[in-house]
Amino acid sequence: MTEELKWGKPCFIFRNRNVAIVIPLKESCALSFFKGALLKDRKRVLERIGEHTQAGRWINFTSLQEIAALRSTLMDYLCEAVKLEESGKKVERKKPSEYSIPQELQRMLDDNAVLRAAFATLTPGRRKSYAFHVSSAKQAKIRAAPAEKCVPMILSGRGFNELWR
Repeated sequence: MTEELKWGKPCFIFRNRNVAIVIPLKESCALSFFKGALLKDRKRVLERIGEHTQAGRWINFTSLQEIAALRSTLMDYLCEAVKLEESGKKVERKKPSEYSIPQELQRMLDDNAVLRAAFATLTPGRRKSYAFHVSSAKQAKIRAAPAEKCVPMILSGRGFNELWR
């Protein structure tokens, strides 16, 4: 394994494939495994990085003592991650088209042919960004407002997270 700087962070690489990366955070740091979902995690220390993360998993540390206490576990996990790369295994990811459209957004698409056509021309990733945004509201009555705010952006052909031009 070699260490390189990627995205300004120490990244551990095996056969030109990213294996793990150190992530500095405000109050902590994390060791993130690119294919962490495939690791066995016998010590139950890996966490999902975010709600929609499919492959990556990390171990978050708030002190040097935590790192020292898990040193042998970290080495074991790194060795397992390298073996995963050697095997060529890949994380089966859910395709953007497999995410369901929230009812509130679907109703708007059903009622407006122009909006439906504009939404259909968006890339799968952009459609997914709208589904995530609208469904992030927990209550149905609240989900209608984010859906309505998405209309001009959908009509302009942008994804939810893209800046206005």
